[in-house]
Amino acid sequence: MTAEPRTAAEPAAQPAPDETVHHWSLDDFRALDFDPFLHDRLKETRAARIRLPFGQGDAWLMSRYADVKAATTDPRFSRSELVGRTITASSPHAIASQKASLNYADPPRLNDMRRVVARAFTGKAMQKLRPTIQRTTDGLLDGMERHGSPADLVEHLHGPLPLAAVADLLGMPHEMRANMTDWANVAMTPGPAPAQSVDALKTVRETVVALLQMRRKEPTDDLAGVLTSAAAAGEITDDEAVSLATAILVSGAHAVRNNSANMVYALLTHPEHLERLRAEPDLIPQAVDELLRFIPHRSGVGLPRIATRDLEIAGVRIKAGDTVYSSYLAANRDPEVFPEPDKLDFDRGPIAHMAFGNGPHHCVGSMLARMESEVMLATLLDRYPRLALAVPPEQVEWQQGGLIRGPKSLPVSW
Repeated sequence: MTAEPRTAAEPAAQPAPDETVHHWSLDDFRALDFDPFLHDRLKETRAARIRLPFGQGDAWLMSRYADVKAATTDPRFSRSELVGRTITASSPHAIASQKASLNYADPPRLNDMRRVVARAFTGKAMQKLRPTIQRTTDGLLDGMERHGSPADLVEHLHGPLPLAAVADLLGMPHEMRANMTDWANVAMTPGPAPAQSVDALKTVRETVVALLQMRRKEPTDDLAGVLTSAAAAGEITDDEAVSLATAILVSGAHAVRNNSANMVYALLTHPEHLERLRAEPDLIPQAVDELLRFIPHRSGVGLPRIATRDLEIAGVRIKAGDTVYSSYLAANRDPEVFPEPDKLDFDRGPIAHMAFGNGPHHCVGSMLARMESEVMLATLLDRYPRLALAVPPEQVEWQQGGLIRGPKSLPVSW
């Protein structure tokens, strides 16, 4: 990574002459190593100017917990203003649809869409789904045992379970799920193969359209049924129903796949933490939250926001039209909020981490993601008292160029 002054000929608003634009290359790092660029931002100025590998122009980066919280809740920052803009970005194309998308909506429209989706993500609905997730987990691990030790935990558990969970939530028939995990992974790994990523997204959306058409003819109380009913009632548009279902399917299948595999890798490389959870299984929910805080689950940053007026935040003056990114990863390592932030510590107690985002765009599927991770960890610890990596940690292969970090495979023995 390099940092060099920006020239006057380059596009977008000019920083003050004494400001530096940091070229953030979003390198792939070994295993769960934290990006040193973010560590540096936490030590230096509260807000920094950055340029990412794609798009054009510069952006502000918020890294400290208080500043990230402020930027993600201040209504003067807009996501809908992103539509149609070319900005500096971590991906060559938008992963989420800019048309009728939850990710590109602001309140009050955002609130309308979230209320519809929330009907399928109630605590009661999650508890109803938990036994199904447990049965799926048990069945997948039965299959892994038939395969024999050693085996790839990503192939046998972390890949298929999150897809099964979100597909069950949507009410997607099994015949429509073929290759869905692969499509989601390709869609969320745009760097190495942008054309393939676009094609994979197109395939997923076409599958979702077919599912929603089915639900219009055969109403159900699953998420697909909720979305089609809401569209029929005029609460959301048909395009919004497709966008919401697609986003939930892709993120649910891909993000939990990687995050849960990251958790197991972290435990297998922190044996004292692993043994403590074996001895204190009731600690697993608290441990999951600390793992979510500790693990750098994404590469770079997510969607930015656009300032709709001049304002001051993080000690800098931001002009109307400026792009602002907020790093949840950095906020989760802010030493002012999390003492010894680079230490995995299951005794932190309840923690307000930002692994699922913050503010109006906080992940609607956070309860489901937590539950899946809890079930996977509890079941693995219970079934396999001798679970271990089947290769040295440095030989675990990691995904390259993805928006969400995770092991490509996780060979284990038991």
